[in-house]
Amino acid sequence: MALHENLKSLGTGATAYRYDHPDASLLESFPSPFAQVDMNPAGAVGTLHIECPEFTCLCPMTGQPDFAKIIIDYQPDRLCVESKSLKLYLGSFRMHGEFHEASVNRICNDLVRLLAPSWLKVRGEFTPRGGIPFWPTAKYRKK
Repeated sequence: MALHENLKSLGTGATAYRYDHPDASLLESFPSPFAQVDMNPAGAVGTLHIECPEFTCLCPMTGQPDFAKIIIDYQPDRLCVESKSLKLYLGSFRMHGEFHEASVNRICNDLVRLLAPSWLKVRGEFTPRGGIPFWPTAKYRKK
């Protein structure tokens, strides 16, 4: 199977953006090159580091916008997240009211359900509100 065979968003001429509700169904994956024997004959273990510096959501109490850099680190098992689908997924939080900790935890859980990675960590580096920055982290490790 080609790495891109089942992707719906990447390479399409038109992109539908949704901003009002986090939607895990937007996330897509492809077979990890680290798990493909023909692409990885030495059996190297790979990790991915992704920085998404334009994350936004709303404070659930005031409706004020919150801004963050979302940092995702993981060791894939069989699947990798496709970057355009990740962008669309993270964009779906834009007009959604949710506390920082809940957003980071949701992102972590949605990626774990999609990828079943060896381990995964999501960190949200939110800009200060009232002089206090919040940087919640959610972690997963396969048992």
